[in-house]
Amino acid sequence: MTSAVHHRTATVNGLEVFYREAGDPKAPAVVLLHGFPTSSHMFRHLIPALADRYHVIAPDHIGFGQSAMPSLQDFPYTFDALTEATSGLLQHLGIDRFAMYVQDYGAPIGWRLALQAPERVTAIITQNGNAYEEGFVKPFWDGAFAYAKAPGPDTEAPMRGALTLEVTRWQYLNGVADPSLVSPDNWVHDQVLLDRPGNDEIQLKLFRDYPTNVDLYPQVHQYFRDSQVPLLAVWGANDEIFGPDGATAFSQDLPDAEIHLLESGHFALESHLETITEHIRGFLARVLA
Repeated sequence: MTSAVHHRTATVNGLEVFYREAGDPKAPAVVLLHGFPTSSHMFRHLIPALADRYHVIAPDHIGFGQSAMPSLQDFPYTFDALTEATSGLLQHLGIDRFAMYVQDYGAPIGWRLALQAPERVTAIITQNGNAYEEGFVKPFWDGAFAYAKAPGPDTEAPMRGALTLEVTRWQYLNGVADPSLVSPDNWVHDQVLLDRPGNDEIQLKLFRDYPTNVDLYPQVHQYFRDSQVPLLAVWGANDEIFGPDGATAFSQDLPDAEIHLLESGHFALESHLETITEHIRGFLARVLA
């Protein structure tokens, strides 16, 4: 029997945060943190696949999905600020300890949550959620870091290209052996939200803030070494944004990390839902027992 998924909104620091929730609130919590340019929509199939055993929460970051999208004048749009909203939601829901699934932008948000309160994080699942410079794939990141270092018309143009339907579609299909497994609803859904008036400037602001995530990496690595937090990497090996070296790098600081490279791309859940679900259920059953 499939668990019911609830679609809810909470007010956090005066902003409406949308989240999907399923499972028994008394069960161990699993928080799913999405990446760019999507939302909790990316977890629509994973949530019910885990909710028979876990309390699953999947928020939309501010400026993404169904959550509030305040203007640049009303919200700073930094990864620190996105983390603050996520932390506020977890506090609102009374979630004191949790495992987390991080992907893309969800990773730097998750790392900040862990650095703030290491004792709260019971386990980490990373699906193309980067924490090492080895994970950055050229040429995407050359352009992103050039723009962050020297914003201007020349460096901004490639990053505006990253907000187009062509690139959103590419993120879903690139590296996937059988593209017919990936529903076009994904990039259509994401693009409608990206194309909202003002959202382009929000995304550009976050691109400019991205180097702050890299600056945190030494602290994140120290956290890994000190905590030896259980970590599972289920990684689309053909991702041309965060490559497979980003997955294997976790073993530098977490020698017991469980690492699986999948024949998929950036959004591996779309083609490998069953495989990823099996890995997660086995991993969590072992480390949360």
